[in-house]
Amino acid sequence: MRFLCVTALLFLLAIGLAACGGGGRELSPTDTFKEYVKAMKKKDTTSMKLLLSAATMKMHEQEAKAQNTTVDDIVKRETLLAPGQTTVEYRNEVINGDKATIQFKNSYGSWETLPFVHEDSQWKIDKAGYADQMMKQMDESNRKLDDMINSGSSMPMPDSPTPNP
Repeated sequence: MRFLCVTALLFLLAIGLAACGGGGRELSPTDTFKEYVKAMKKKDTTSMKLLLSAATMKMHEQEAKAQNTTVDDIVKRETLLAPGQTTVEYRNEVINGDKATIQFKNSYGSWETLPFVHEDSQWKIDKAGYADQMMKQMDESNRKLDDMINSGSSMPMPDSPTPNP
């Protein structure tokens, strides 16, 4: 009888853990991105938000306040993918400690790098890190342009016809 009670208790505990997510496996960054794309296609804003990092949610909250709208509206609008994009290609998952990246092909056919952070034992999309990455790239491009201008280098200009005398 005691064996039956212990077995039943363990069975109920296993079911409880599985229902709470304790029995499931942790999603990889690529799996997290796939889940995000599924949620986006279903317009499931709640699921989309659960896959975003805390810093990203804070960024969206600030945007919503500045634009006098809701966080849900911001999340729906800023999806990483174009509204008409039907297929998503991804590659090169790289995990380095509590940070990771994958590359995905945008609607223009270019590969972009998407950062992830490991928070609350889950990989989350770090759109705030993505925005920081874009700002750094713009700053670097501006610095290079400034260096070129300050060094007296001229930018190549297209040949223009010379007037006839």
